[in-house]
Amino acid sequence: MRVTQGAFSFLPDLTDEQIAKQAQYCIDNGWAVSLEFTDDPHPRNTYWDMWAHPMFDNPDAAALMMELRECRKVYGERYIRFVAFDNSHGWESVKLSFLVNRPAEEPGFHLARQEAGGRVVRYTTRAYAADKPAGQRYG
Repeated sequence: MRVTQGAFSFLPDLTDEQIAKQAQYCIDNGWAVSLEFTDDPHPRNTYWDMWAHPMFDNPDAAALMMELRECRKVYGERYIRFVAFDNSHGWESVKLSFLVNRPAEEPGFHLARQEAGGRVVRYTTRAYAADKPAGQRYG
């Protein structure tokens, strides 16, 4: 199963050249860029681990691409996403987010059905990867 999160998620994976162009677009617009990683890609897991510090006042995408290469060396079998933040309104808001790395195997999610009072049916998802402890889920 291919996890789809963020922009470009229904397209083939972006090349490093395409990632650099997206990063440069964000930098040219004055947005801070950063990288985050996780081994639990559940759609409601918004708290991914941050790689290094967010890049404010970054002149070009070369620094971000260097950080991406280093992050892939350490966490190459996890999900890594690029995030761009805009603070022009006085608060940080995500302007762009997309996956730049994914594990070789993506086990997907289990859909659990729960019957409640009356005819209410509730559904929830759980990542198959979460069956293993954090840090051992891929690779």
